[in-house]
Amino acid sequence: MFKKILIANRGEIACRVIATAKKMGIATVAVYSEADREARHVRLADEAVCLGPAPSRESYLVADKIIAAAKSTGAQAIHPGYGFLSENEDFARRVEEEGLVFIGPKHQAIAAMGDKIASKKLAKEAGVNTIPGYNDPIDTPEQAVQIAREIGYPVMIKASAGGGGKGLRVAYNDKEALEGFTSCRNEARASFGDDRVFIEKFVEEPRHIEIQVLGDAYGNVVYLWERECSIQRRHQKVIEEAPSPFISEATRAAMGAQAVALAKAVGYQSAGTVEFVVGKDQSFYFLEMNTRLQVEHPVTECITGLDLVELMIRVAAGEKLPFAQADIRREGWAIECRINAEDPMRNFLPSTGRLVHFRPPAVTMWAADTAHRYGVRVDTGVFEGGEIPMYYDSMIAKLIVHGKDRLDAIAKMREALNGFVIRGISSNIPFQAALMAHPDFVAGRFNTGFIAQHYAQGFRPEDITHDDPDFLVALAAFVRRKSREFAASISGQMPGYGAKISKDYVVITLDAVGGQHRYTPVHVDEYVGETGYASVRVGQGDDAPRYKITSTSRLNDIVIRGECNGRPFTAQVERGSATQPLALVVQHNGTRLTCLVVSPRVAALHRLMPHKAPPDMSRYVLSPMPGLLVDVTVQPGQRVQAGERVAVIEAMKMENILFAPADGVVAKVLAAKGDSLVVDQPIVEFER
Repeated sequence: MFKKILIANRGEIACRVIATAKKMGIATVAVYSEADREARHVRLADEAVCLGPAPSRESYLVADKIIAAAKSTGAQAIHPGYGFLSENEDFARRVEEEGLVFIGPKHQAIAAMGDKIASKKLAKEAGVNTIPGYNDPIDTPEQAVQIAREIGYPVMIKASAGGGGKGLRVAYNDKEALEGFTSCRNEARASFGDDRVFIEKFVEEPRHIEIQVLGDAYGNVVYLWERECSIQRRHQKVIEEAPSPFISEATRAAMGAQAVALAKAVGYQSAGTVEFVVGKDQSFYFLEMNTRLQVEHPVTECITGLDLVELMIRVAAGEKLPFAQADIRREGWAIECRINAEDPMRNFLPSTGRLVHFRPPAVTMWAADTAHRYGVRVDTGVFEGGEIPMYYDSMIAKLIVHGKDRLDAIAKMREALNGFVIRGISSNIPFQAALMAHPDFVAGRFNTGFIAQHYAQGFRPEDITHDDPDFLVALAAFVRRKSREFAASISGQMPGYGAKISKDYVVITLDAVGGQHRYTPVHVDEYVGETGYASVRVGQGDDAPRYKITSTSRLNDIVIRGECNGRPFTAQVERGSATQPLALVVQHNGTRLTCLVVSPRVAALHRLMPHKAPPDMSRYVLSPMPGLLVDVTVQPGQRVQAGERVAVIEAMKMENILFAPADGVVAKVLAAKGDSLVVDQPIVEFER
């Protein structure tokens, strides 16, 4: 067994590998860019080596620097994680040629299956069903359009070396094929150093189901069941689960057998994933093989009780698989939510900056510890107070739950999301909560078009429907009453000016810019401070709903846990918002309520207060996120039409194109190519 390994990656996967290495008694070496100098994986490793500047092409993608770091520290093997160089044939070969061990498949297997074009040809030769397409590299946008026409729209344009949603577009017409081809090549070149692109038929209403395989150097290959990965946004997985709620045992066995046959055909050694697209009749077609560990591997670990990172290390060290296919169990149900640094209310644009608060829910399962079942696990590479840089992927954590069945797992995930505190940047937690509550998801009725179908206009606050919105009002009133009780108990108050406690309140609901919308009378009685109990009536009249809330959480706790009408709950309550510093912000099951809790007299006066409308910014093109201004395609005096490209911003390895909101004439260009932009920074101003 190795005594020391180097992890050629960053973020949560680097921390994940370190956890298993520590369990196995193996010393670890981290590598980092200048932007990651204070990163969590650097702190966890036994040693760390700086690779260079922040851009990955100058650090994490430079094979020479990584190999030199391994040699200088005495590491015997390199674990590539996923992304970066994990599926790079040249890197794997170089590692072996330098006398080190690559903890992953042999470079021949990466060459055969890691290349999306070559893998399709090999799969077809092996008798595996493949999707119709053009599997040779395409040279020009015009050729891409011609091929797309021959295959028939819609088509999927994919980078040969792509993965993780990078270098992938779906085109429904010539214009989208032309633009998609160019964007795919640019993203592939920037992310993988390989700009080859191919095209295949896009199967509509598909399921994306993948089979986890594991092989050793002695010809033994097994499959570790399947993962359901159909909940995707822009071809980037959002939720993964194991097993799939869709396929039958017969289909599961057939897919597993094909995956094993394909892995054996290339002498596959290590963990890998064979991805399939599955039709509504459970017919399935080979998509590609990922010759690395997958982001979603924890759900497989939960239902099998196996540590995939440990097995990868043992296979790389020359050990045989310690079990046969018949020995692999399948227990319970696991779900993973990817927690991304992105703003779902702003079309999921990246969000960077400092993590003012980062407090995951209580963890009962740990990576590299398979003894704990049916609980909550968090894999992350960040910490409270750390920075989220704009140079890398937006995923900052993976929230995993393991339940006795699917409904139990969904319930656990909803509570875990309620208790996950992230402040300072935006996250997709509200969106994940909405998905978990969607009746079609709960029933297992979905495919890869689920998000596009149900959130065609993007994700908006009104898309989150709370099953009992008055509970949020009651909880706000409960917290307000609790704060007044505390204020009244403070000693030394001047006579006649002490804090007064009232039973009657009005909860004023505020919108995103501070405008008031709803005034709800609330009556709080039977308050017992010692037990944290109160009975809250929302509305007027004896038939108004009552909420009996009990919680001993402190006033400065963001996460409040307790019981309401005998049922446990987890919610988040804090004071202050961007537009209303005196407001209370209540969050539960993805729904966010910003409100003022005041006396009836103050509420009456508040109705008379004028609301200051936000300034009109309609004649500006604003940066919707922090990022690098890659290009500005207009000049002062130029007449543009609505929908015409104006600028391109790059953040977290994704290109984002900004378009003119309406017909007009450019008055000023306010930012230059190469500028680092902040949110809402003006880029182009149009004439009035």
